Amino acid sequence: MANSKLNQTLGEFIIENQSSFKYTSGELSRLINSIRLAAKVVNHEVNKAGLVDIIGAAGDTNIQGEDQQKLDVYANDKFIQTMTKRNIVCGIASEEEDDFIAINSQDENNQNKYVVLIDPLDGSSNIDVNVSVGTIFSVFRRVTPVGTPVTIDDFLQKGNQQVAAGYVVYGTSTMLVYTTGDGVNGFTLNPAIGTFYLSHPDMQFPEDGKIYSVNEGNYIHFPLGIKNYIKYCQMEEGDRPYTSRYIGSLVSDFHRNMIKGGIYMYPKSSLASNGKLRLLYECNPMAFLAEQANGKASDGFNRIMEIEPTELHQRVPFICGSKNMVEKAEEFMRNAE
Repeated sequence: MANSKLNQTLGEFIIENQSSFKYTSGELSRLINSIRLAAKVVNHEVNKAGLVDIIGAAGDTNIQGEDQQKLDVYANDKFIQTMTKRNIVCGIASEEEDDFIAINSQDENNQNKYVVLIDPLDGSSNIDVNVSVGTIFSVFRRVTPVGTPVTIDDFLQKGNQQVAAGYVVYGTSTMLVYTTGDGVNGFTLNPAIGTFYLSHPDMQFPEDGKIYSVNEGNYIHFPLGIKNYIKYCQMEEGDRPYTSRYIGSLVSDFHRNMIKGGIYMYPKSSLASNGKLRLLYECNPMAFLAEQANGKASDGFNRIMEIEPTELHQRVPFICGSKNMVEKAEEFMRNAE
């Protein structure tokens, strides 16, 4: 496990622990630093969203056909600009963009090895009502030759090939939580000086929890296995019934469940046959974090990080959280088949 000292700055932590990263550490440090910078800029806009004309719909839709919120567009632009201008990645894919973005693709001297997939503002519909939102990111080493233009193959990699993943939660405090495959650590922003400090070293899911997070308004549309598991959660027996907590922001629900113990579910339904969450921008990075924090992530039957991606905006069912709770949900899914 990485060395950690409470109240270390994020920069100090990266330098001290760069030896635990199995690839060239300098590039990853620059990449995490660029995400940190963009997150601070977006955090500033989130915090003043109620004061300026930046909340509400932007009047356009993204590739998913969803209304883009103004802050969605702002966050997307800022993360792309920051990583592009600092010349540290060779490609970016965003949930808000139709296609991936090749960076310096015609420059034969471009030796950058990493691609980033990002959900710039998860849960953005919560902005207007002052509820926590977040940013999710996933990092892969490219599979095509360095110095050539990136291709779709660089992005359509299984989640088990990720070299880093994390999220930023913009809430009562702003935190950056990430892993490079050596545990999960959380850093809290001190807004007075604009610095992230290590506040949550070696984050771990409790093996069991008492919280289940699912949009029960869609209960009638869920598969039988999920319906039965929800009934199990509500049954008065042993340490049950569990508490239902659903924020509607994956980052916020995941973050709470990792700290307190719980399960998050966004299953397939009769309304969304493949579920709603995106494999590459949401499920893979959260699955990587979960597994590094002693949790588990599944589509109900299979490990999320073993799923072979076929398209950039692919959707999958998603069950994630405390290991024993996820395994119990999988048991209900299998028994309902």
